[in-house]
Amino acid sequence: MSITLQHISKSYKKVEALKDISFEVKENELFGLIGPDGAGKTTLFRILTTLLFADEGTANVAGFDVVKDYKAIRQNVGYMPGKFSLYQDLTVEENLKFFATIFGTTIDENYELIKDIYVQIEPFKNRRAGKLSGGMKQKLALSCALIHKPKVLFLDEPTTGVDPVSRKEFWEMLKRLQQKGITILVSTPYMDEAALCDRIALIQDGKILKIDTPEAIVKHYPKTIYNIGANNMYQLILSLNAYEHSYSVYPFGEFVHYTDQRTNFELNDLKKYLEAENLTGVSIQSTKPTIEDTFMELAK
Repeated sequence: MSITLQHISKSYKKVEALKDISFEVKENELFGLIGPDGAGKTTLFRILTTLLFADEGTANVAGFDVVKDYKAIRQNVGYMPGKFSLYQDLTVEENLKFFATIFGTTIDENYELIKDIYVQIEPFKNRRAGKLSGGMKQKLALSCALIHKPKVLFLDEPTTGVDPVSRKEFWEMLKRLQQKGITILVSTPYMDEAALCDRIALIQDGKILKIDTPEAIVKHYPKTIYNIGANNMYQLILSLNAYEHSYSVYPFGEFVHYTDQRTNFELNDLKKYLEAENLTGVSIQSTKPTIEDTFMELAK
């Protein structure tokens, strides 16, 4: 196994950031840690990259203990924190050379690993990092995290605040890096990105809710979900929440995702109820569950 955690717990004063976390990440796996802000993702990454000590439990990364072998881990992992943390007053090229020097290597030595990424920012190599766009900062940070050819790559919410095109390009880059033998652990609050991982762990309030492949997690959703639309979204949500048979009601794009307490019921009865609530344009259709639906169900 590339990463192994056993009963990791961490508290900040009275707040339990991580509560008895245990899981394994296989070698060359693209593993996603999926959860909202405050779920414990960053704390876990900092423990695995030797920046924090856990209060309880043990962890191994690339065969090294995070406490006893912290120097070896730092040579064998790449870490891209959620906040852009490179030197903003240095140029693109200066940042990359600086990180290469720290790890006792050169840009040329490992250029083959980063070339697909670096060619996109090379035209701006003399621009200061603080003047780059969000997408370009992301690519520079990834290049710096890879310059020493790590065995394991940690990416903490790498696409937060990045435009959709750059997000798509970034995940394509991760797939190519995985093909080069790098184990990748990525955290994200975006549920749609979970489907791009080999396996995912859903995390909330410092606890792991479920670990499996994205397909398996969605497959075991226990109820039928309905897309419900109407002319007034706010009133639709209020009416569905007030419905005596309602089980769950969540806004989902232009629709509301609705599940019912009953296994079998007449959709027309629900439609009549909503129309009696002065809603017009009511539409009800069954739909496939998403990872977000599963997360909301598990987090109840």
